[in-house]
Amino acid sequence: MREVAVLGIGQTPIEEHWEKSLRVLAGEAALAALQDAGITRVDGVFVGNMMAGSANQQQQLGAYIADWVGLRYADAMHIETACSSGSAAFRAALMAVASGVLDVALVVGVEKMSDSPGDEITAELATAADADWESAYGVSFVALNALIMRRYMHEYGWRHEHFAPFSINSHQNALHNPYARFHSPLTQQEYEKAPMVTPPINLMDASPMGDGAAAVVLVPVEHLHRYPPKPRVRVAASAAATDTIAVASRRDALWLRAAERSARQAYAQAGVGPEDIDVFELHDAFTIMSALSLEACGFAERGQGPRLALEGEIQIGGRIPICTRGGLKARGHPVGATGVYQIVEVVQQLRGEAGATQVEGAKIGMTQNIGGSGSNIITHIFRAD
Repeated sequence: MREVAVLGIGQTPIEEHWEKSLRVLAGEAALAALQDAGITRVDGVFVGNMMAGSANQQQQLGAYIADWVGLRYADAMHIETACSSGSAAFRAALMAVASGVLDVALVVGVEKMSDSPGDEITAELATAADADWESAYGVSFVALNALIMRRYMHEYGWRHEHFAPFSINSHQNALHNPYARFHSPLTQQEYEKAPMVTPPINLMDASPMGDGAAAVVLVPVEHLHRYPPKPRVRVAASAAATDTIAVASRRDALWLRAAERSARQAYAQAGVGPEDIDVFELHDAFTIMSALSLEACGFAERGQGPRLALEGEIQIGGRIPICTRGGLKARGHPVGATGVYQIVEVVQQLRGEAGATQVEGAKIGMTQNIGGSGSNIITHIFRAD
């Protein structure tokens, strides 16, 4: 197997892009990544997207995007694993390049959500849950996370206000990210007074809907000499795991088993442990998921995830900085694109291009992208040469 490096990255701002179509959004990110890589051709195009078939009435996204950006005749495909679709597309491209099947691969994560009414998007998001045992009974994706959070608070004695630092940290970091959806700080008081969505989840616990696209170019490390010089960022590990799609079917609803398994596999592949990770882009779709991810990946003891946030350890300069460009909460969560945004942001950190949110001396970064309520979780580790 060949070692693989990230040659180029690109992204669009996350907004309500009323004036842009799905293909235009994807094309902007793809062309930015190609320009950053200093190339014009690729062998394969891998597209991560969750809901284009319903929200945009468009499938066949591999050919759709390859055609638009002038990459006709390239191998191209669309990959869907709910909210982890972006990372799944990246993993597929990585395996193609590492195996020698392709030499240059373009990964594009894209989601165009604002064209559909909010209730339709909510219904579409619910397709990531179990159709027979969850969504058929009217349980929304937010409600599932609210049930998990309520049980977590009961089990470990945390109060709702203890989760505020997760959202406050994300909003503070997003101030310095020009691609983020929100550029306003959040206070403890604003968090506590936010409108309730599904108790105990309020508006400041949940990530916002948005349109956006991000892209990455992958090449074998052995071919880097062929391209314009860039700070080298290698893919040190890629691992994926699944759990039951229905939360109630799990042995333990308060433990992300798929996160634990994929993180352990990734640590083993990269030859590192949690103590070696300099920056972690986790999947903070809801504040409860931040706590559960930190615990499952070995950064906090079980039931103690909020303590890391309360003690400032998740901030820039803390023990394990998370969501350094705003995370899903403040950068935004265009679901099928989120995993690629996370990868772009870790690459920025390892290249030293994160500006005011740069983690000093960052050499090893990790991303973790969650599909469903923890049913499909993909973990990647990156290393700066």
